[in-house]
Amino acid sequence: MATLEDPIEIGGVTIPNRLYRAPLLECAGNGPDAVDALIDDLDPAAESGVGLVCQGATIVRGDGGCAAPGMTRVHDPDFVSRLSRLTDRIHGYGSRIFVQLEHGGLRSMETWHAEYRREHPDLEQLAVSRPPWQLRLLDRLGFLSYDPHVLSTDEVYELAADFGRAAASAVDAGYDGIHLAGANMGIVQQFLSPFYNRRDDEFGGSPEARLEFLAVVRDEIRERAGDVPLMTKVPAETPAPPAPVVRRKLSLEDGVEIARRLEKIGYDAVVPVQTSVVWDMSIVRGEYPERAWNNEGLQAEYDAAFGGAARKRLVSLANRIQSLRYDFEPAWNADFCRRVRERVSIPVLAEGGIREREEMDQLLGGANGESFTSGTPACDMVGMARPFYAEPKLGARLLESGTGGETSERTRVLCESCNNCTVPQVTGAPGICRTPDVLRARGELEREGAYERPES
Repeated sequence: MATLEDPIEIGGVTIPNRLYRAPLLECAGNGPDAVDALIDDLDPAAESGVGLVCQGATIVRGDGGCAAPGMTRVHDPDFVSRLSRLTDRIHGYGSRIFVQLEHGGLRSMETWHAEYRREHPDLEQLAVSRPPWQLRLLDRLGFLSYDPHVLSTDEVYELAADFGRAAASAVDAGYDGIHLAGANMGIVQQFLSPFYNRRDDEFGGSPEARLEFLAVVRDEIRERAGDVPLMTKVPAETPAPPAPVVRRKLSLEDGVEIARRLEKIGYDAVVPVQTSVVWDMSIVRGEYPERAWNNEGLQAEYDAAFGGAARKRLVSLANRIQSLRYDFEPAWNADFCRRVRERVSIPVLAEGGIREREEMDQLLGGANGESFTSGTPACDMVGMARPFYAEPKLGARLLESGTGGETSERTRVLCESCNNCTVPQVTGAPGICRTPDVLRARGELEREGAYERPES
């Protein structure tokens, strides 16, 4: 059975251990300080010993497609070439770095961000198909604003080529692999999902056809970037609103079949995640972020993002209701990952609610020979996202504890899954922990030297 400290190979690239920093919003943008901002965010994880660092969702086009303010774009080869400073830093610690490529489609800011829409009236909302009736109803009621441009067949191929061009530039800048944002309601999930995809060309109409976009993206990346490791998130839309509100969605069985077919297409690893058909708290399960919503310094920016105080209150109310449904659950993707791992031979990466070293050992199958679920190991690597906001050098604690052979209080992450780090990001605020108790605890650990790596 694997341990967290064991190396693993993804698409011919050796990762020194099985702990990874999952993609997060860095909010670095593309300005003159963007590279330094990315280094500030990602360098600590690699310095702490994390084997794989995943740069958060980065947009493959120069206009549109950003799901949140401050997302970095990788359409410009000149800008991407400057990111070699970042990749060199990560490699200097012996770690590897993948970049996550994305286009938001109907989840983009040109759909939901009121001020951004006013400032960019010419931007089109790109859609896989005409929005389903549920979203059109929300449009008529004034909760959302849809005026989409449905991609033609030729435009789908051109979008796939943009992914290939971005991947080629990233490889030239020293990135070790490509991670596609295949869930969280981005354009890839919209192609995969029967909720969104009602196309009648080669990119829709059957489960196999809905996978064709990922097949073309794979071909474009292979043609332009070579045999770079390629992985993607694989969605299952089980937490989506129940029938009769949403009848067409991806089940766990659908997600397993998608992963199996992706291996045949030529993907090198998959990240199975349970998500929703809409942007909600299914991907950040935990507490209602009351402190963030009540932050007086952000009220004007919330109003600008959501289109006024009344809409802001509606979004906050929806956030509160979702927090009741999507309460925190340890390793909530474990069973999905295990099902996928039983059907594929490529590495399966698990993330979502992993908070203790003991859980990691169980997911990898190394704790008393049992997995976190049952029968077989649930995954081949384990990752976390929000805990790295709370502890940028978290890897040093987790990996150090693995050599000691015992699980202690020091091997539990400090993150409380309070989500007060996530809501401010709709304003472009950086992803940092703002929870006083967590910050005090981190300070104590820093004074104790808990984030210092032992001498080799």
